[in-house]
Amino acid sequence: ASPRPTRPIRASLTQPKAPASTENAMGMIVQRARRVVVKVGSSLVTNEGRGLDAQAIGHWCRQLAQLASTGREVVMVSSGAIAEGMKRLGWKVRPKEIHELQAAAAVGQMGLAHMYEAQLSAHGLRSAQVLLTHADLADRERYLNARSTLTTLLRLKVVPVINENDTVVNDEIKFGDNDTLGALVANLVEADVLVILTDQRGLYEADPRRDPTARFIDEAQAGDPELERMAGGAGSSIGSGGMLTKVLAARRAARSGASTVIASGHERDVLLRLAAGESIGTALVASTPKLAARKQWMANHLQLRGAVLIDDGAVAKLRDGGKSLLPIGMLEVKGEFARGDVIAVQSSGGVEVARGLANYASAEARLIARKPSSEFERLLGFTGEPEMIHRDNMILS
Repeated sequence: ASPRPTRPIRASLTQPKAPASTENAMGMIVQRARRVVVKVGSSLVTNEGRGLDAQAIGHWCRQLAQLASTGREVVMVSSGAIAEGMKRLGWKVRPKEIHELQAAAAVGQMGLAHMYEAQLSAHGLRSAQVLLTHADLADRERYLNARSTLTTLLRLKVVPVINENDTVVNDEIKFGDNDTLGALVANLVEADVLVILTDQRGLYEADPRRDPTARFIDEAQAGDPELERMAGGAGSSIGSGGMLTKVLAARRAARSGASTVIASGHERDVLLRLAAGESIGTALVASTPKLAARKQWMANHLQLRGAVLIDDGAVAKLRDGGKSLLPIGMLEVKGEFARGDVIAVQSSGGVEVARGLANYASAEARLIARKPSSEFERLLGFTGEPEMIHRDNMILS
């Protein structure tokens, strides 16, 4: 590919060899993706705040079903709980009191979950409601729990429908937004692309409602500081986000190698057309390959809390075969750490071989060291992951 531009430009990053709608770099972002996170804003699922729009949600679910039929794994991050709660409570204006917002979220979440379940079921898909907070993804143990749950759901071909747990977390309602949550989920499940659907066409150099001559941005590099300057404030009285939150979300998603597409949800069959390679909206391209970005994120953000010594056979499997670390290969556990902490993996001679996120706390690790997974339930009282450190959560030294 041609070098990435240092500031947003209208032209594609690569010179197309065929019609731009099918062959340019932007068009291939979703077309080549195998794991897709889709975020839809409140205005798209609540008919501009007048309660949940069954027809609109049905359209999203039909498209998700068609994407899933092609072998893609899909995750839906959906706003709408507070807006639906407002309708059910008879409120015309979004309240400012935190506890009223929490009450609206609690009431509306019932309708939101039921609506997605009914619509996805009509297209032959099973669904699961997952409520997350930013704190769930900041805490290492809860991060691993959430990751395990979501990857298991995807393996079972269940569509997770994710929303913020607004009912119990004040700052998510006051300061948060589902654009950011979408990016965090993209990081969590190692998605290839984050698709943010909004009521705007995409990103402009200035607010087109105030400047009709504002130039549309087809494609740019995620994380370019110039994008933040261009982005405006919140554009809807129903939702809490704006174009700035979407630009920042793209920057977050890019940290794990996921590119972002910001497009209008009013476009007919927008997800299917993106998956077919059509260029719609604004593409914010991640500059770092997916695997390298995830390893870099782990290396830069995580600190060591302990270590496990492993035998020569386990060392060989990690270095030569790219395998996960199994407890049966562990000789000794050093230090005190919790599930989700970063620990070192050392050879019997004390040389660091790798580091990664521990699936078991140090006390549990000592019990299962040198033991096969078939004995975990007897030793621990529960059955957890078969690996001490999964290969996806490990960096080789």
